[in-house]
Amino acid sequence: MISLFHAKTLLVVGIGACVPLALAGLPMSFQRDAAPAVVASETVRLAPENFHYRVAGEFTREGRPVNAPMLDRRNKKPLAIMKAQVTEAEFDRCVHDGGCRPIGLRGKARADMPVVGVSWEDASAYARWLSAKTGQVWRLPTDEEWVFAAGSRAKDDALDVDSTDISQRWLAKYEEESSRERLSDRGPRPVGGFGANERGLLDLSGNVWEWTDSCFTRQTLDAGDRVIGEGTVNCGVRVIQGAHRGYTTSFIRDARGGGCSMGVPPDYLGFRLVREEGSWLANMTSRLRRPFEWTS
Repeated sequence: MISLFHAKTLLVVGIGACVPLALAGLPMSFQRDAAPAVVASETVRLAPENFHYRVAGEFTREGRPVNAPMLDRRNKKPLAIMKAQVTEAEFDRCVHDGGCRPIGLRGKARADMPVVGVSWEDASAYARWLSAKTGQVWRLPTDEEWVFAAGSRAKDDALDVDSTDISQRWLAKYEEESSRERLSDRGPRPVGGFGANERGLLDLSGNVWEWTDSCFTRQTLDAGDRVIGEGTVNCGVRVIQGAHRGYTTSFIRDARGGGCSMGVPPDYLGFRLVREEGSWLANMTSRLRRPFEWTS
Protein backbone atom coordinates (compact mmCIF):
# COMPACT_ATOMS: atom_id res chain seq x y z
CA MET A 1 0.00 0.00 0.00
CA ILE A 2 1.23 3.49 -0.84
CA SER A 3 1.41 5.81 2.11
CA LEU A 4 -0.22 9.22 2.03
CA PHE A 5 3.23 10.83 1.88
CA HIS A 6 4.27 8.72 -1.12
CA ALA A 7 0.97 9.43 -2.85
CA LYS A 8 1.49 13.16 -2.52
CA THR A 9 5.04 12.83 -3.80
CA LEU A 10 3.95 10.87 -6.85
CA LEU A 11 1.18 13.35 -7.55
CA VAL A 12 3.58 16.29 -7.50
CA VAL A 13 6.14 14.49 -9.65
CA GLY A 14 3.41 13.42 -12.03
CA ILE A 15 2.09 16.91 -12.42
CA GLY A 16 5.60 18.24 -12.92
CA ALA A 17 6.24 15.66 -15.61
CA CYS A 18 2.99 16.44 -17.37
CA VAL A 19 3.45 20.19 -17.55
CA PRO A 20 6.20 20.17 -20.21
CA LEU A 21 4.28 17.58 -22.23
CA ALA A 22 1.12 19.67 -22.04
CA LEU A 23 2.94 22.81 -23.05
CA ALA A 24 4.60 20.98 -25.90
CA GLY A 25 1.18 20.34 -27.36
CA LEU A 26 0.16 23.98 -27.30
CA PRO A 27 0.74 26.36 -30.21
CA MET A 28 3.86 28.40 -29.53
CA SER A 29 2.78 31.64 -31.16
CA PHE A 30 3.76 33.60 -28.06
CA GLN A 31 7.42 32.63 -28.57
CA ARG A 32 8.90 35.14 -31.02
CA ASP A 33 12.30 36.53 -31.71
CA ALA A 34 13.07 39.93 -30.26
CA ALA A 35 12.47 42.75 -32.71
CA PRO A 36 15.69 44.21 -34.12
CA ALA A 37 16.87 47.34 -32.36
CA VAL A 38 15.71 50.58 -33.91
CA VAL A 39 18.58 52.56 -35.36
CA ALA A 40 17.89 56.29 -35.44
CA SER A 41 18.74 58.50 -38.38
CA GLU A 42 22.26 59.83 -38.78
CA THR A 43 22.90 62.99 -36.81
CA VAL A 44 25.28 65.90 -37.21
CA ARG A 45 26.85 67.25 -34.03
CA LEU A 46 27.24 71.01 -34.17
CA ALA A 47 29.70 72.71 -31.84
CA PRO A 48 28.60 75.89 -30.01
CA GLU A 49 28.94 79.04 -32.10
CA ASN A 50 27.84 82.65 -32.06
CA PHE A 51 24.90 83.43 -34.36
CA HIS A 52 22.14 85.95 -34.95
CA TYR A 53 18.57 85.00 -34.14
CA ARG A 54 15.42 86.95 -34.92
CA VAL A 55 12.83 85.91 -32.37
CA ALA A 56 9.76 84.05 -33.63
CA GLY A 57 6.29 85.47 -33.06
CA GLU A 58 4.22 88.57 -33.68
CA PHE A 59 5.51 91.86 -32.28
CA THR A 60 3.89 95.28 -32.10
CA ARG A 61 4.85 98.73 -30.87
CA GLU A 62 2.14 101.29 -30.14
CA GLY A 63 -0.37 99.02 -31.85
CA ARG A 64 1.60 98.65 -35.10
CA PRO A 65 3.43 95.54 -36.34
CA VAL A 66 7.22 95.75 -36.06
CA ASN A 67 10.13 93.44 -36.68
CA ALA A 68 10.95 91.01 -33.91
CA PRO A 69 14.16 91.66 -31.98
CA MET A 70 17.41 90.37 -33.48
CA LEU A 71 19.52 88.74 -30.78
CA ASP A 72 23.17 87.73 -30.57
CA ARG A 73 23.15 84.14 -29.36
CA ARG A 74 25.55 81.31 -28.58
CA ASN A 75 24.68 77.70 -27.89
CA LYS A 76 25.60 76.55 -24.40
CA LYS A 77 26.31 72.99 -25.55
CA PRO A 78 26.72 71.03 -28.81
CA LEU A 79 23.58 70.33 -30.82
CA ALA A 80 23.01 66.83 -32.23
CA ILE A 81 20.39 67.08 -34.98
CA MET A 82 19.26 64.64 -37.68
CA LYS A 83 21.13 65.09 -40.92
CA ALA A 84 17.95 64.55 -42.95
CA GLN A 85 14.23 64.74 -42.38
CA VAL A 86 12.47 61.64 -41.05
CA THR A 87 11.56 59.42 -43.98
CA GLU A 88 8.36 57.61 -44.90
CA ALA A 89 9.88 54.23 -44.03
CA GLU A 90 11.07 55.43 -40.62
CA PHE A 91 7.71 56.90 -39.73
CA ASP A 92 5.87 53.86 -41.10
CA ARG A 93 7.75 51.64 -38.67
CA CYS A 94 6.39 53.73 -35.80
CA VAL A 95 2.88 53.32 -37.24
CA HIS A 96 3.18 49.53 -37.46
CA ASP A 97 4.57 49.41 -33.93
CA GLY A 98 1.53 51.31 -32.62
CA GLY A 99 3.43 54.44 -31.63
CA CYS A 100 2.13 56.72 -34.41
CA ARG A 101 -1.14 57.28 -36.22
CA PRO A 102 -1.36 56.27 -39.91
CA ILE A 103 -0.96 59.16 -42.33
CA GLY A 104 -2.34 57.64 -45.52
CA LEU A 105 0.78 57.04 -47.59
CA ARG A 106 0.25 56.47 -51.29
CA GLY A 107 1.91 53.19 -52.04
CA LYS A 108 4.78 51.59 -50.17
CA ALA A 109 6.67 53.70 -47.65
CA ARG A 110 9.95 54.81 -49.18
CA ALA A 111 13.28 55.04 -47.39
CA ASP A 112 14.44 57.88 -49.65
CA MET A 113 11.45 60.22 -49.31
CA PRO A 114 10.76 62.59 -46.40
CA VAL A 115 7.51 61.84 -44.64
CA VAL A 116 4.99 64.66 -45.16
CA GLY A 117 1.43 65.30 -44.08
CA VAL A 118 2.31 65.01 -40.40
CA SER A 119 1.07 67.25 -37.60
CA TRP A 120 3.09 68.54 -34.66
CA GLU A 121 1.35 65.89 -32.58
CA ASP A 122 2.40 63.17 -35.04
CA ALA A 123 6.01 64.37 -34.94
CA SER A 124 5.98 64.47 -31.14
CA ALA A 125 4.56 60.93 -31.01
CA TYR A 126 7.38 59.73 -33.25
CA ALA A 127 9.93 61.40 -30.96
CA ARG A 128 8.45 59.62 -27.94
CA TRP A 129 8.44 56.29 -29.77
CA LEU A 130 12.03 56.68 -30.96
CA SER A 131 13.14 57.65 -27.46
CA ALA A 132 11.52 54.52 -26.03
CA LYS A 133 13.06 52.29 -28.70
CA THR A 134 16.60 53.66 -28.55
CA GLY A 135 16.91 54.61 -24.89
CA GLN A 136 17.96 58.09 -26.00
CA VAL A 137 16.04 61.34 -25.62
CA TRP A 138 14.71 62.64 -28.94
CA ARG A 139 12.61 65.76 -29.42
CA LEU A 140 11.70 68.43 -31.94
CA PRO A 141 14.17 71.32 -32.17
CA THR A 142 13.23 74.75 -30.91
CA ASP A 143 12.95 77.48 -33.52
CA GLU A 144 16.22 78.95 -32.27
CA GLU A 145 18.00 75.60 -32.61
CA TRP A 146 16.60 75.15 -36.11
CA VAL A 147 17.85 78.60 -37.18
CA PHE A 148 21.30 77.84 -35.79
CA ALA A 149 21.44 74.48 -37.59
CA ALA A 150 20.17 75.97 -40.86
CA GLY A 151 22.99 78.53 -40.94
CA SER A 152 22.96 80.44 -44.20
CA ARG A 153 19.71 78.73 -45.25
CA ALA A 154 17.71 80.28 -42.43
CA LYS A 155 15.47 83.02 -43.81
CA ASP A 156 15.17 86.33 -41.98
CA ASP A 157 11.49 87.30 -41.99
CA ALA A 158 12.16 90.99 -41.29
CA LEU A 159 10.94 93.53 -43.82
CA ASP A 160 13.23 96.37 -44.86
CA VAL A 161 10.50 98.97 -44.88
CA ASP A 162 9.52 101.86 -42.64
CA SER A 163 7.75 100.09 -39.79
CA THR A 164 5.95 103.32 -38.87
CA ASP A 165 4.12 103.30 -42.22
CA ILE A 166 1.65 100.46 -41.85
CA SER A 167 0.48 100.63 -45.49
CA GLN A 168 4.04 100.15 -46.78
CA ARG A 169 4.59 97.32 -44.37
CA TRP A 170 1.51 95.35 -45.37
CA LEU A 171 2.22 95.97 -49.08
CA ALA A 172 5.74 94.60 -48.65
CA LYS A 173 4.32 91.63 -46.78
CA TYR A 174 1.86 90.91 -49.58
CA GLU A 175 4.57 91.15 -52.25
CA GLU A 176 6.89 88.87 -50.29
CA GLU A 177 4.22 86.19 -49.81
CA SER A 178 3.10 86.40 -53.44
CA SER A 179 6.71 85.83 -54.48
CA ARG A 180 6.90 82.78 -52.22
CA GLU A 181 3.83 81.31 -53.89
CA ARG A 182 5.30 81.84 -57.38
CA LEU A 183 8.61 80.21 -56.46
CA SER A 184 7.04 77.27 -54.66
CA ASP A 185 8.12 73.81 -55.83
CA ARG A 186 5.01 71.65 -55.62
CA GLY A 187 6.54 68.20 -55.34
CA PRO A 188 8.62 66.71 -52.51
CA ARG A 189 12.04 65.50 -53.60
CA PRO A 190 13.98 62.46 -52.41
CA VAL A 191 16.35 62.92 -49.49
CA GLY A 192 19.23 65.15 -50.56
CA GLY A 193 17.27 66.71 -53.43
CA PHE A 194 17.86 70.22 -52.10
CA GLY A 195 21.50 69.59 -51.20
CA ALA A 196 23.38 70.24 -47.98
CA ASN A 197 24.14 73.45 -46.16
CA GLU A 198 27.57 74.43 -44.85
CA ARG A 199 26.94 72.37 -41.71
CA GLY A 200 26.24 69.17 -43.63
CA LEU A 201 22.46 69.11 -43.06
CA LEU A 202 20.26 68.09 -45.98
CA ASP A 203 17.21 69.77 -47.52
CA LEU A 204 16.87 72.73 -45.16
CA SER A 205 14.60 75.46 -46.56
CA GLY A 206 13.41 73.18 -49.34
CA ASN A 207 9.73 72.63 -50.05
CA VAL A 208 9.18 70.43 -46.97
CA TRP A 209 8.66 72.64 -43.94
CA GLU A 210 9.71 71.32 -40.55
CA TRP A 211 7.91 71.44 -37.24
CA THR A 212 9.67 72.99 -34.27
CA ASP A 213 8.78 72.73 -30.60
CA SER A 214 8.38 76.50 -30.20
CA CYS A 215 5.00 78.02 -29.40
CA PHE A 216 3.53 81.04 -31.15
CA THR A 217 3.87 84.25 -29.14
CA ARG A 218 2.49 87.78 -29.31
CA GLN A 219 4.57 90.48 -27.66
CA THR A 220 4.49 94.26 -27.29
CA LEU A 221 7.81 96.11 -27.43
CA ASP A 222 8.88 99.49 -26.11
CA ALA A 223 11.15 101.91 -27.96
CA GLY A 224 14.21 99.94 -26.83
CA ASP A 225 12.86 96.59 -28.12
CA ARG A 226 12.17 95.41 -24.59
CA VAL A 227 9.07 93.30 -23.98
CA ILE A 228 6.23 95.08 -22.19
CA GLY A 229 4.21 92.83 -19.90
CA GLU A 230 3.98 89.06 -20.20
CA GLY A 231 2.63 88.82 -23.73
CA THR A 232 0.65 85.86 -25.02
CA VAL A 233 1.95 82.32 -25.53
CA ASN A 234 -0.22 79.97 -27.61
CA CYS A 235 1.12 76.41 -27.71
CA GLY A 236 -1.86 75.32 -29.80
CA VAL A 237 0.02 76.99 -32.65
CA ARG A 238 3.63 76.00 -33.35
CA VAL A 239 6.45 77.59 -35.31
CA ILE A 240 7.37 75.85 -38.56
CA GLN A 241 10.51 76.45 -40.61
CA GLY A 242 11.42 76.03 -44.25
CA ALA A 243 11.62 78.40 -47.19
CA HIS A 244 10.14 80.89 -44.74
CA ARG A 245 9.06 80.86 -41.12
CA GLY A 246 5.40 80.14 -40.45
CA TYR A 247 2.90 79.36 -37.70
CA THR A 248 0.53 76.40 -37.89
CA THR A 249 -2.03 74.78 -35.62
CA SER A 250 -0.44 71.79 -33.89
CA PHE A 251 -2.96 69.15 -35.04
CA ILE A 252 -2.95 70.19 -38.72
CA ARG A 253 -1.32 67.81 -41.20
CA ASP A 254 -1.84 69.89 -44.34
CA ALA A 255 -1.70 73.64 -43.79
CA ARG A 256 -2.87 74.30 -47.35
CA GLY A 257 -6.30 73.17 -46.20
CA GLY A 258 -6.67 76.14 -43.87
CA GLY A 259 -4.51 75.34 -40.85
CA CYS A 260 -1.85 77.98 -41.43
CA SER A 261 -2.31 80.62 -38.75
CA MET A 262 -0.26 83.34 -40.42
CA GLY A 263 1.28 83.98 -43.85
CA VAL A 264 1.54 81.69 -46.85
CA PRO A 265 0.81 78.06 -45.94
CA PRO A 266 3.68 75.60 -46.42
CA ASP A 267 3.49 73.07 -49.24
CA TYR A 268 4.34 70.07 -47.10
CA LEU A 269 4.92 69.48 -43.39
CA GLY A 270 7.66 67.13 -42.19
CA PHE A 271 10.23 67.15 -39.41
CA ARG A 272 13.65 66.19 -38.12
CA LEU A 273 14.63 65.62 -34.50
CA VAL A 274 17.29 66.65 -32.02
CA ARG A 275 18.98 64.12 -29.76
CA GLU A 276 19.47 65.39 -26.23
CA GLU A 277 22.92 64.99 -24.70
CA GLY A 278 23.55 64.87 -20.97
CA SER A 279 21.67 63.53 -17.98
CA TRP A 280 17.96 62.82 -17.80
CA LEU A 281 17.55 65.52 -15.13
CA ALA A 282 19.32 68.11 -17.26
CA ASN A 283 17.14 67.21 -20.25
CA MET A 284 13.94 67.57 -18.22
CA THR A 285 15.09 70.92 -16.83
CA SER A 286 15.79 72.11 -20.35
CA ARG A 287 12.30 71.10 -21.51
CA LEU A 288 10.64 72.91 -18.61
CA ARG A 289 12.24 76.16 -19.73
CA ARG A 290 10.42 76.07 -23.04
CA PRO A 291 8.60 77.92 -24.61
CA PHE A 292 10.32 80.78 -22.78
CA GLU A 293 13.57 80.14 -24.59
CA TRP A 294 14.78 83.65 -25.33
CA THR A 295 15.49 86.78 -23.39
CA SER A 296 16.24 90.21 -24.71
